[in-house]
Amino acid sequence: MKTTLFVFQIIISLLLVISVLTQQRGTGLSATFGGGGGGFYSSKRGAEKVLSVATVVLSVLFVLNSLAFLFVD
Repeated sequence: MKTTLFVFQIIISLLLVISVLTQQRGTGLSATFGGGGGGFYSSKRGAEKVLSVATVVLSVLFVLNSLAFLFVD
C-alpha cells in the first residue's frame, strides 16, 4: 500500500509541476520580472481555465496523498 501511495505521489507531483509551469501570467520576458503590462482584469477562458482548475485539483490530491502517508503503516 505504501508503494502505491509513493508512486501516486510522484505522478501527482510531476503533473503539478507541469501544470504550474505551463500557466502564463503575462506575455513576454517582462512578465517574468514583474512587468505584467495590461492593467485590466480578464476572466480565464478555455484551456487557461481548465489548467487552473487542474492545478487546484492536483494540489488537493497532493495534500491528501501526503496525509494518507501518516495513516499507512
